[in-house]
Amino acid sequence: CCVRQQCFLDSEPLKEADEDLVSEVNLNNSVMTEEEREEIQQDLLKLEEEISTLKQVLASKERQHAELKQKLGISAFSEFRNNFNRGWQDMQSSTAYKKTSETLSTAGQRTSAVFNNLGSAITRKFGDMRNSSSFKSFEEKVESTVSTIKTKVGGPGPGGSFEDVLSSAANASSQDTPTNNLTNRPEGPC
Repeated sequence: CCVRQQCFLDSEPLKEADEDLVSEVNLNNSVMTEEEREEIQQDLLKLEEEISTLKQVLASKERQHAELKQKLGISAFSEFRNNFNRGWQDMQSSTAYKKTSETLSTAGQRTSAVFNNLGSAITRKFGDMRNSSSFKSFEEKVESTVSTIKTKVGGPGPGGSFEDVLSSAANASSQDTPTNNLTNRPEGPC
């Protein structure tokens, strides 16, 4: 009986060719006797009863399965999580994953090297540009202009380099508002 039940559980759905064969069978065939027809109908009823019984047994087993899982504290979520983790570990140990990981690692290293080379090339070009005669001429003109402005505004004094002028301007702007000299005078006779 178990072997017979297993066959029912493992059977595949009918394929198109099987359906064609079934449709060609005619139970009203004149070659079939009335006794054969009744026997086939009884076999059919018996199969339908077995199918119904198997469905009931399966439903009972599924309920029992759910009750046992509940007693063990296994929820649908924890089961899903465990299956997911197991699947993830299986995938990570697969050859395809390892090859893909190695390929991406190599690609990342090459991309990093390209960006490093690009950064070095840009830095070198800026250095070349700063050392060019055009940039030096521009820098000298800016220093000369700043020196002239400084002389006219601040009076005579050393001109200083462009960097010195910028840092002194930054220092001047970062100081607080000018202090009132009247409040800081010591009190005394006028």
